[in-house]
Amino acid sequence: MVKKNNGETDGLMNTIIGKDTVINGTLDVQGSLRIDGTVKGKIICSDCVTVGATGLVEAEIEAATAIIAGRMNGNVHTSEKIELQAKCEMEGDLKAKSLVIEQGAIFCGACNMKETRGDLGFLPPQDTEQEEVLSTTSENDFD
Repeated sequence: MVKKNNGETDGLMNTIIGKDTVINGTLDVQGSLRIDGTVKGKIICSDCVTVGATGLVEAEIEAATAIIAGRMNGNVHTSEKIELQAKCEMEGDLKAKSLVIEQGAIFCGACNMKETRGDLGFLPPQDTEQEEVLSTTSENDFD
């Protein structure tokens, strides 16, 4: 693992939970986390959480990004991106700026991308009163 001068990791995988490992409780990880075993509880991660193909997670996840390839039961909240890979089974709600769902992924839940997305510079939607006036005027013009 490479350390930066300020003590932070350089985005390398520094915590791995092996295939036959079972953890119950709260994990608070600085850096990246890969789960090939079973985790039940809560996961707080400063970087990327990866649930491998053999991973089973029954927990809430809070992270910068998340990649799900195994089985996940719980809500995932990221500040950036969530990726559901082709063979994953995801049951829970998602909240992220961007979402990638590969063909073959199973997802049962809700996704919220609105609150975390910044202003894209598009025009705001028209007021419903103006739309009603316009549609009423248009209808009467043809009579």
